Amino acid sequence: MSDDIHIRREGSAGRITLTRPKALNALSYDMAMAIDAALKDWLSDESVHLVILDAEGEKAFCAGGDIQQLYESGRAGDFAYGQRFWRDEYRLNARLARYPKPIVSFMQGFVMGGGVGIGCHAGVRVVGESTQIAMPECGIGLVPDVGGSLLLARAPGQMGAYLGLTAARMSAGDAIEMGFADLFVPEARWPGLIQMLCDGSDISILTSEAHPADAGLMAHRAEVDHLFSGSLAEIEGKLAAAEGEFAEAALKAVRRNSPLAMAVTLDMLARLREETDIRVALQLEYRFTARSMEHADFLEGIRAQIIDRDRNPTWRHGIADVTEAAVAEMLAPLGAEELTFEEELS
Repeated sequence: MSDDIHIRREGSAGRITLTRPKALNALSYDMAMAIDAALKDWLSDESVHLVILDAEGEKAFCAGGDIQQLYESGRAGDFAYGQRFWRDEYRLNARLARYPKPIVSFMQGFVMGGGVGIGCHAGVRVVGESTQIAMPECGIGLVPDVGGSLLLARAPGQMGAYLGLTAARMSAGDAIEMGFADLFVPEARWPGLIQMLCDGSDISILTSEAHPADAGLMAHRAEVDHLFSGSLAEIEGKLAAAEGEFAEAALKAVRRNSPLAMAVTLDMLARLREETDIRVALQLEYRFTARSMEHADFLEGIRAQIIDRDRNPTWRHGIADVTEAAVAEMLAPLGAEELTFEEELS
């Protein structure tokens, strides 16, 4: 674990640095649990005034969860490992979002999936020139999770549906507009600012260093609001009838991704549109992910995208035949297995 993550105290800050840049800082179960343990320790440590999350390497803050073992265990018929992974990871996401001390994340390069879960729920989320944020789960048969469903539901208009169904990447400016980040600060300034925070400077120094950033996606807001309203089949129909490169690219993405995952994503976003508690979103996400290996497209999505890399998944449904009943089954309460948060801030 020491090779994958560096947790320490520096001055008045608790420091958490992901240190596996060759793997794009993919988040393993052990890494997630190390972060969770550190947050628990620092909660009662009066000398720790804030927490700083960052990562080594230029390419990625964290490009997602480390899913190799998830796939292998699922293929062997062991669904319990994945359920434990997601259950404990989601509890970490809730802890980060509700932590009583300031948390500052510095997110360069790729920030996807599990990276969103640890970086985009911080109190102050800093992005830079290289930042690209996305929720690509529908491409592997999952739904946007790690609390990302709540961020998508809060995005302007139908932007959340567009981002969730197509896995489109957000620039730094886009991420700020969509509610996934707060401040654009040139990356050359990050080391100095981190040192100042460790030395006791107030987090307001970050605002003083922030700059405006272009948000190109907002130019498509009216188009997205029209194209991505309605059911999955209706969205595909609108995209197929639309003209222009933007709609064409979106149509290709929608036709490439898991129909069941996309239909469930739309249902989740509708349920969460007025929600403010991340725990509600995480509980809804877990209902899907807990079932995803056995009853959805996760294993096939991983096979096609990561294992065999043929990019030719055989999904369980077509876009036109995902029923409301199939969606409801994936989001039905889990009874005794429902995700709970009793130990979140203990």
